[in-house]
Amino acid sequence: MSDSLRDFYAGLRERTEAARREPPTTYDLINLALTEPDEKKAWEAVSTLHFRATREVFEEARKLCYSECPQERGLGADILGQLGVPDRLCPDECVAILAEMSKMETDEEAIGSICTALGHLHHPGAVEPLLRWKRYPDSVIRWRVAMALCGHEEPDAIEALIELSTDPDEDVRDWATFGLGTQTDLDTPRLREALCARLNDPNPITRAEAFVGLARRKDERVIPYLIEALDSTQLDGYEPRQDLVLEAVEEIADPRLLPSLLAMRDRKNSEWLEEMIQHCRTCPSPDIRG
Repeated sequence: MSDSLRDFYAGLRERTEAARREPPTTYDLINLALTEPDEKKAWEAVSTLHFRATREVFEEARKLCYSECPQERGLGADILGQLGVPDRLCPDECVAILAEMSKMETDEEAIGSICTALGHLHHPGAVEPLLRWKRYPDSVIRWRVAMALCGHEEPDAIEALIELSTDPDEDVRDWATFGLGTQTDLDTPRLREALCARLNDPNPITRAEAFVGLARRKDERVIPYLIEALDSTQLDGYEPRQDLVLEAVEEIADPRLLPSLLAMRDRKNSEWLEEMIQHCRTCPSPDIRG
């Protein structure tokens, strides 16, 4: 473990010890989170509960999850989702409670908190309750579902992300495409077809996420789109995520990109660009799958 990472974990342990040692009480922190009008201060109380991560905090959060007040239910989910930093306290129990909540919750704020909590827990048991809301009328909830499913490789999760990658809302499509392209190493014809369907997405960030996903899988169908994107008149359109286009170039490093990279060098040189030019020159026969 590097010194910086060791220092990072030491800092987390110190914060946990402080959260357990110092006032206010768990009750007072919950009350502050419910009543403080300043959202930042309210969340600081929730964060302290995350670090405190005692059985008492778990039991109080569990009670909140079954409250008649939707604000209290949402807070209970917020606490359970990150209870214990970095190691979660009672993750199986937390997921079970959140899954039970998902069967009856109708308040949108509380639903959003449940989705986010399930995403933080990243537990196999989180997938089924999240699927309940993949077609929810409010796009913000579908966006939360897409984010929460990122990194899951269960078949139902992948199918849901494929569906969400066609969502009418561009933020939902963006996150679902990111989940399919970068947050999993799965490589199936169906997944690649879903990424290909986003190559002409009206949102440039979603297109660029598809570029990366296909390039990582050495799918040559992305190459004409990368050539077009590298054009001086097109690349600016990918701001503020031009890095995704360049990441895709680096992933696939196909010789057919060489003319575009040389044209880029005429406009602006860089160490990365020189490396990519040399890489494309020395990789004349990449393992390409269409």
